[in-house]
Amino acid sequence: MTTTYTSYQMIAGNLSKSLERVSEQPDVARETEYYLANIGNVKTIDDFFADTRLYNYAIKAHGLEDMGYAKAFMRKVLTEGIDSDDAFAKQLSDSRYSDLVESLNFARTGAAATSFDKAQKGVADKYARQTLEQNAGEENSGVRLALYFARMAPTVTSAYSLLADEALAKVVRTVLQLPDEFAASDIDKQADTIEKALDIKDFKDPAKLSKMLERFTALWEIDHSSDPYDPLALFGSSSGYGISSDLLLSINTLKLGGR
Repeated sequence: MTTTYTSYQMIAGNLSKSLERVSEQPDVARETEYYLANIGNVKTIDDFFADTRLYNYAIKAHGLEDMGYAKAFMRKVLTEGIDSDDAFAKQLSDSRYSDLVESLNFARTGAAATSFDKAQKGVADKYARQTLEQNAGEENSGVRLALYFARMAPTVTSAYSLLADEALAKVVRTVLQLPDEFAASDIDKQADTIEKALDIKDFKDPAKLSKMLERFTALWEIDHSSDPYDPLALFGSSSGYGISSDLLLSINTLKLGGR
């Protein structure tokens, strides 16, 4: 049986080839072809929401598939943009929403928003990466966590921003061999423990990040080799893959349906 470490290395060792294989999968290739052929015709936020295939593709590319139903929420994110400090997306702790606006910045560039490379190939590249991680998670959730950490950790600026994403925090707790109960302790104490044990700046060093993920995948294999484990648990409401509490509160104030 292939171990977590081996599976991760097989994918990450030649990431470009792994992404190429994913892009060539019939369903991925079909949806990407449609997206690239049609996104340039979108000139307004209304146009974007009117095409379900384009909408679903773009939000999946940004890891927001679980929020697809909340169209009023997503419309508010895109309408307000990110140029103002009090913009809706900037008030959310989850950076995925700001990333979506960066890709499709109607608020800043209007009808030209979809003409930029970041709105076309950039989104297609993100879609392939998201699909790669999801596919890996179907076989081994530890591999998905490692791939996610490799992608997101270099953007982390503090222990607090790391703790805001349960998937990232789970990797760190595993590496430091901290019990799951640690996640329920005082947030300041959690941050202090992590800051003393790790240098967040090391996440930007590919060699050091690679070493850390070698340790993570090895420890993950030991911890989950025989115990039953729910691969969706970390990708639920408390993680960067799910709906955070601030989103739920915000959704309650919006009328759903995209208008």
